Amino acid sequence: MKNFRLLLMMAMVAVLSVVLVACADDSDVDPAAENGDDATTENGESTEDASGEASGGGDLVISEASDIVSLDPHGNNDVPSSNVRNNMYESLTYLDENMEVQPRLATEWTEVDDTTWEFTLKEGVTFHDGTEFNAEVVEANLERLLDPAVASPRMFLYEMVTGVDVVDDYTVHINLEYPFAPILAHLAHDAGGMISKEVIDADYEAALSEAGEEMSVEEYYELREEGGESHEEVADAITDEVGNHIADNPVGTGPFEFESRAAGENVVLANYAEYHDDENAAQLDTVTFKVVPETGARLAEIETGSSHIAGGAEPTNIDRIESHDSTEVDLTPSLGLSYVGFNVEQEPLDDPLVRQAISYAIDREAIIEGIYEGVGTPAEGPLAPGVFGYDDSVEGITYDLERAQELMAEAGHEDGFDIEILTNDQPQRIDTAVYMQEALAELNINVSVQQLEWGAYLETTANGDHDMFVLGWSTVTGDADYGMYPLLHSTMHGDPGNRSFLSNDNVDELLEAGRTETDPEAREEIYSELQEGLVDIAPMIYIHHQDFVTGINSNVENFEIDALGIYQLRETTVSE
Repeated sequence: MKNFRLLLMMAMVAVLSVVLVACADDSDVDPAAENGDDATTENGESTEDASGEASGGGDLVISEASDIVSLDPHGNNDVPSSNVRNNMYESLTYLDENMEVQPRLATEWTEVDDTTWEFTLKEGVTFHDGTEFNAEVVEANLERLLDPAVASPRMFLYEMVTGVDVVDDYTVHINLEYPFAPILAHLAHDAGGMISKEVIDADYEAALSEAGEEMSVEEYYELREEGGESHEEVADAITDEVGNHIADNPVGTGPFEFESRAAGENVVLANYAEYHDDENAAQLDTVTFKVVPETGARLAEIETGSSHIAGGAEPTNIDRIESHDSTEVDLTPSLGLSYVGFNVEQEPLDDPLVRQAISYAIDREAIIEGIYEGVGTPAEGPLAPGVFGYDDSVEGITYDLERAQELMAEAGHEDGFDIEILTNDQPQRIDTAVYMQEALAELNINVSVQQLEWGAYLETTANGDHDMFVLGWSTVTGDADYGMYPLLHSTMHGDPGNRSFLSNDNVDELLEAGRTETDPEAREEIYSELQEGLVDIAPMIYIHHQDFVTGINSNVENFEIDALGIYQLRETTVSE
């Protein structure tokens, strides 16, 4: 293979083959009102009161590469949206820095039997709209998540839930279809964020009205409880309308409340003064998530103080950040995976020999060194070290061009073929796609690269309108079930995670066995067998487990990013 540095020199030529598709907005998100925030100056500095002193912990501005997709926690599985929602919504449990389950809106829990969990809820918690958090709220949220009208791509996280019983105001029973070992970790997921019941009711009311369905919300809930064809018909009728009200009126119990959104520009959150946990209340007055697509522009933002945090700063910019007087770098190992996925339903990628051949032709070390500046750990499979179920004895496919050529010949494709690879506008993904062009030319494969805006990229790959794609996945529960089930199970095609569109009976059986087995050692054996089998199936090229690179202005204190890539802002402050 040609020297990788030469490849980068050729990037300006190779990029001529990139097709840029312009998208004006994100069709999955309804724009809120224009940013009316008057709590910050243009550069995000804290306003002062009459005495000339800052009003609190300051006004933090975070520059992000991509806009959010949805403010509905039951919506999309993307990190930009999760970073905003994580500060507005709270779940029953959460994962601490050691990925251990801790209480949040639930104070304690008991496993009544293999399929019943009892949760005691925290009292005195109010939503941002002043309504009370209680057992009925938990019931309303989980029932909404499972409602086919919502069509939540996150439903798989709770598909084992058969119902919620309200025992009293602050006690609920969550009933499961089968024993599910990681249920507490799943409840800690962003998808488990609790929405105000009044907002949920208003969302359904608006959806029914927009769809022309003449029934009350209570009547719809009764119909949903009954199930059957009548509910299916109404659910189908309102599915395009459900969620629109919540997207514009996100109301949780978190330390920050929604203030404004300008689609494609920013989201502004304000400190929630009535937050229920004084010890863990936010210090900041406001947080602005500002969309700045160009990496260089995000770095310039923190260098000038226009922003305080530059998300996705990329390893190639570490020296720049460290050498500037006003900025520093945060480098956090992740539980994430960067990968190149195959759509296994598309010819000739439906042949595992072709997928193996392409995998053998890719030098992961060259990608990590040449694109990621050596930052990150080569991936042998979908799970990162530290995730429950990870097996360090499994050896994945490594670079072997001769073997790749042999497999192409065995598959009957010595002369190669034409194929397309999709990427969003993240620079390292673009570079990876360009690298793929060069590498696969050695197999006579002609690769064209198509670059899409983030929302369009997610929609296109969810619909299966692609051959190959460059993406990432973070095992946010710290458990192999989340690390593999959504990526590989046949029921997870598209938006939930399986953008490879893999359907394999043995894979499905192992994934189902892994999530229903309660003995930890038996679960580890199941996931080891699965990881070994994936080597031959080759549904994707596992590149590396990345480190998150974040640029920080020096006047920011106590900012953290966790192993899931989510900003931890409760203790963060901005000094003058």
